Amino acid sequence: MLLSLNVKDFVIVDQLQLEFAPGFTVLTGETGAGKSIILDALGLLLGDRAEVSQIREGTERAEIAAQLDIRQQPDLTAWLAENALAGDDGELLIRRIVDRNGRSRSFINGMQATQGQLKAMGEYLVDIHGQHAHQSLVRPDAQRELLDAYAGATQLARDTRTAWQDWQRIRKVREDADKRQRESEVERERLTWQISELSELGLTADEWPQLNQLHSRLANAAELAQSAQAAVDVLSEMDGSCLTLLSQVQSRLGKLSGYDTRLAESLALLDSVDAELREVVYSLRDYASGFEDDPGQLADIEARIHALMSAARKYRCQPEDLPKKLADWTQQLAELEAATDIEALSTAESAALARYRAQAESLSAKRRQAAAELSARIGNEMQRLAMEGARFAIELSAASEPTAHGLETIEYLVAANQGSTLRPLAKVASGGELSRISLAMQVVISQVASVPTLIFDEVDVGIGGRVAEVVGKLLKQLGERYQVLCVTHLPQVASCGNQHWRVSKAAEGGRTVSRIAALDAEGRVLEIARMLGGEDITATTRQHASEMLSSNA
Repeated sequence: MLLSLNVKDFVIVDQLQLEFAPGFTVLTGETGAGKSIILDALGLLLGDRAEVSQIREGTERAEIAAQLDIRQQPDLTAWLAENALAGDDGELLIRRIVDRNGRSRSFINGMQATQGQLKAMGEYLVDIHGQHAHQSLVRPDAQRELLDAYAGATQLARDTRTAWQDWQRIRKVREDADKRQRESEVERERLTWQISELSELGLTADEWPQLNQLHSRLANAAELAQSAQAAVDVLSEMDGSCLTLLSQVQSRLGKLSGYDTRLAESLALLDSVDAELREVVYSLRDYASGFEDDPGQLADIEARIHALMSAARKYRCQPEDLPKKLADWTQQLAELEAATDIEALSTAESAALARYRAQAESLSAKRRQAAAELSARIGNEMQRLAMEGARFAIELSAASEPTAHGLETIEYLVAANQGSTLRPLAKVASGGELSRISLAMQVVISQVASVPTLIFDEVDVGIGGRVAEVVGKLLKQLGERYQVLCVTHLPQVASCGNQHWRVSKAAEGGRTVSRIAALDAEGRVLEIARMLGGEDITATTRQHASEMLSSNA
């Protein structure tokens, strides 16, 4: 809901601050006083194109700002969060600046925003009905959503769209599989052959490092055995071996330790060295005696290494990576076979299509029932709004192919005069007729509309008397559910307002400026009297004005 609007240096407004209230607000004034300026200012905040001519003469830029209460609009709150434009809880601030150089800047909750974001956000906030282009009810998607909301099928429509998206996704997979089938056959044959070749090698994960270690040992068997035996000789077998010399040292120091006990620690260490050297000798003797030169095994291992290296060169990887390469190919082949299972994909596609059709046909049934009821109710309201003989219809035509929105296209048709042909609502020529049709529609669908603020620009064009009273009461009725602002020339409509603003213009400092004032009870009497009888207000017109206000209080 709109809370406030600030306008500065816009057209003929130098400075304007408006505080909005719930219910039905009327805006009146002489022709040319600037009533449409308020709507134009709101239009800029809702993403309309900015023009340099909208900047007040003698100033460098125009500024417009609005504050809104969005606590009852979770969808808008979610949209703001998704676009990183969220502000304080329950509050929305919009600001737009138009410079003399043609540059336009927009801000949502203090963060810079694009014109497209303003438009998208505006669809959650305000509908302007009248002789302006900013009207959601002429858009095909808005007409479809309105019918679905009236039918109580909004969630069903979402489910239908989801089912259609699932069907399209599976269909694309199947179509891609058809196109790639020949390529897949070639790829499958290649993978099968490569897997077979590597599988025949009988690869194991740690085979390559083990082969290299075994090959090194067998290739150097003679040198290893000789070196081990030579070490045994030095340590134990030959004259003057380490163990012999060590034994001599131990014997001599043992005799001397009786003279000095401090040698005991050294003797203990020598005993430990003697034991460890003997363990080394035993180990090396076993190692040397157990070594056998096996040229046949060495040849086998060299052949195995050669086979693995050849495979690695062929598939451009390291020999130790061959097991992983085999595992990767096996997985690719499994995925390829699953992806090119045309029969399975066709079955899945058929099931997805069946799910979509079930949802779409249920949606179509609800739409047909709601379209007949909604058409009749809107038609009845149009008769009350000086459109005798006019007809309204919602046409559901079979779509050329299933879509995300269902099996039919939806179009609102109107015959504004008796005997005339039903035509699309968007092509209705008369702005006044379109305004009244929109009013009739808003009254009927008020229980499902989601936009909190409705603005009607001169819905009284071409009507008067009793019909004007009907229009005023209808707008007041809408004001019980929405925030409604109406620009009007008719006292019958103006007298129904909960609040009343008067627009006037005057010359100040050699320039024309527009002013808007909120009227009190006496001010309303005078303004309604002016609308009834012109500038020459008599006691009779004042009395008539008071009676009109009293009867609509």
